[in-house]
Formats: sequence, C-alpha cells, structure tokens
Amino acid sequence: MVGLPAEGAANGAGPLPPAPVFSGGNRVRLLQGGDELFPAMRDAIAQAHAQLWLATYLFHDDDAGRAVADALLDAAARGVHVHVLVDGFGSKAAMSTLRRWLDAPNLEFDVFRPLDRWTAWLQPAQLRRLHHKLCVVDAEVAYVGGINIIDDRLDLNHGRTDEPRLDFAVELRGPVVARVQHVARALSLRAHLVHDWRFELRGLAQEDRPFQRAQALLRELRLSERLPAPGAPLLPVQVAFVVRDNLRQRRAIERSYIAAIAAAQARVDIACPYFYPGRDFRRALLGAARRGLAVRLLLQGKVDYRVAALAARVLYGELLGGGVRIFEYTPAFLHAKVAVVDADWATVGSSNIDPLSLLLNLEANAVVRDAAFADKLAQRFDAALAASHEVKAPPLRRGWRRWLSRGFVAWCANLYLRVAGITGRY
Repeated sequence: MVGLPAEGAANGAGPLPPAPVFSGGNRVRLLQGGDELFPAMRDAIAQAHAQLWLATYLFHDDDAGRAVADALLDAAARGVHVHVLVDGFGSKAAMSTLRRWLDAPNLEFDVFRPLDRWTAWLQPAQLRRLHHKLCVVDAEVAYVGGINIIDDRLDLNHGRTDEPRLDFAVELRGPVVARVQHVARALSLRAHLVHDWRFELRGLAQEDRPFQRAQALLRELRLSERLPAPGAPLLPVQVAFVVRDNLRQRRAIERSYIAAIAAAQARVDIACPYFYPGRDFRRALLGAARRGLAVRLLLQGKVDYRVAALAARVLYGELLGGGVRIFEYTPAFLHAKVAVVDADWATVGSSNIDPLSLLLNLEANAVVRDAAFADKLAQRFDAALAASHEVKAPPLRRGWRRWLSRGFVAWCANLYLRVAGITGRY
C-alpha cells in the first residue's frame, strides 16, 4: 500500500510536493488499445444529449478515425454541441481531411498551434504540443489515456504492423469527470481564442463590467482549477486527474510519480515508450530499489524513434547498477504510459517520462487509488513483461569513462529535446 512518504524520501532534499487532489465515489474501467477504447467511446457519444469535448494529439484519417468522426457528426446532427481539438503537428498529415469531415453545424473544430505557415517553425513555442487524449460526454463519462485516434495496427512511420501497439486508456464516471471536463473546455477555449481574440476583446469592451468578465474568462482558461482538499474520508474508487501545463502545473505529473515511488513499500512497475527521466525521478527509482522494493521498467524493444531509444539506453547502466530491472517489449510498438505502485496506486495517461512530456507538452494522467483497478492493470503489465526480454547489467564505468558517460547523457538530453521536438515523433 502506498503510504505517506518520509520527508525528503524522493531525493534527499526537503519535503515532497503536495499530492494530487482525489475525489471519491468514481467508477473506473481499464481499456486496452483502440480495439477496446473506440467502441466504448462511440457508444458514449451516441448517447450524448448536450455537449461533448474531444482533444487529441493525433486524429488520423483511417477507418478508425472515420468511425469516430461519424459518431461526432451524428451527435452534432442531433443538436449536441461538439468541440474537437487536435494538435497542429500530430494531426498535420490528416488536417485537410479532418477539416472536410468535421465541417458541420454544432461542431466546433480547432487546431492547437497550427503549422499552416512556414514562419510557425521559427517560434520556440511550437515545441509545446497538445499531447492529451481526452473525451468528455455530458459531464457524465470521460476517457483519458495514451491512445491516439488511429488504428492500433498502423504506424505512420512504419506502415501496417502484425500486432497492435500496446496502449491503455480509462473510462471514468463520477465526480472526477467534472475536473476532466473543466480541462477539456479550457483547452478548447484557449485554442478558439487564438483565432478569435480580436472578437473577444471587442466583446469585453462592450461589457457593462469588463473587469469582472475578464476575470471570469481567465478562470475558464485555467487548467489548474482549484479544488478543495476533502475534509472527510473518501469513498472508493478514488481518482485524481493530473495535468501538466506550462504555467502552475509544470511538474504536477512528475511529482505525482515521485511521491508515489517515495512512499512505495513493495513494488514499482512503470511502462513507458519514451523514457529519459530527470535526476529527481531517477533518485526516486534508485531509492526504492535500495529499500528492497521490486522496481521494474517496461520500455521499448521495437524502436520507432532512435534518438529516444538511444537516450533511454544511456541511463541503463546507472539504473541496472542500482537494482532496477529493465525489460524491453518486442512483440509490437509500446505506447503505454502506465504505472502500478504497490497494491492500490495506478496511473494511466498521455505523459511519457521524458523531457518533452515533463517539460514542454500539455499532458493528462488519471491517478487511481483502488486495489481492484491496480490489480487489473498489474495483470496486463505482467502479461506484457512475460512477452519481453530482460536487459542485463553492463559493467560499471569508472574514472574517465564514467565522466565521459555523464557528458554523453547531457548531450543526449539536449539532442532528444531538439530533434524530437522538430520531428514530432512522440
């Protein structure tokens, strides 16, 4: 069971950051791959009666994307207000098709940081991408995870694959859905204001109380909605929706991981395709291994992005030497960003453990405190681990070799951040 961490347990320097705010009384269902997510999401969209929001990094124009688009169009035709937000880079290849598909009454289609002009590439902010995968229907059901809207057996860089990529999402029902909807609505409003800010300014100028209206608008735009900490014990299932933005929540997801690892008492299992954690995160993992915990990492074995794989493998020696076990998943591409800590803490989301996700992108994870859910995810993790191969520890470097290795780590981090940001392959 994940208990309260000791002061400074994560990195030996000061107290841990505050934990995410959980709500109780939720229902959570684990979904593996688009084969499970898309039918569930389409069923929820078919029952929508008021509003729905969808935000995703990649919305592809294949059969899977067409089926989701048809469900959205059907909802809009029934009078449901539909808001779709896609990333300007992740969905760039399908953008013209998406604009044609999703041009309908009651359907608002926006693009986060569009790349419709060559000058956009000159803006440093273009490295900050929308990496969320969210869908919220009528404030009643939400889908959160790492699954893009694309066929499980299609990779944009490698074509068709025999096996589906390994990825997960969760279906959420209960009080936490309001928090997910707030974030989805704020994202949509932000993207919309980028295009129509002049119209909004004119509207503010015509208001009787423009200052109050401006304050209200800023509250709507804020991803880090302030939620009161619960005063009474929470009912199961407890869920926190944790986002990373470039304002107040820059390290929220990373800190939620570190706090859980520091408090762990038995096991830490993490699956992540793009793994290049910072010093505090590595210290937390190594600290857990030193305490005698089983610390296992499931990383990419079938590589789709060589710079990311190179960066991760540079860290293997340090982690393996400290007692962390590393497995590489080879049956298919790994895209899952999930973790299980002890018997009752789990997370599923969009955030990798790398510089892009932890320092730049907009990300969203669901953190669940529930033994039954953690057990289900642990079973899927163990099944994937059984199909993987374990990496054996290389000999430890000493003297100048160790110094050179550390310099190479820093160089890899810089290269990873720059090249991955330019290519968008994450």
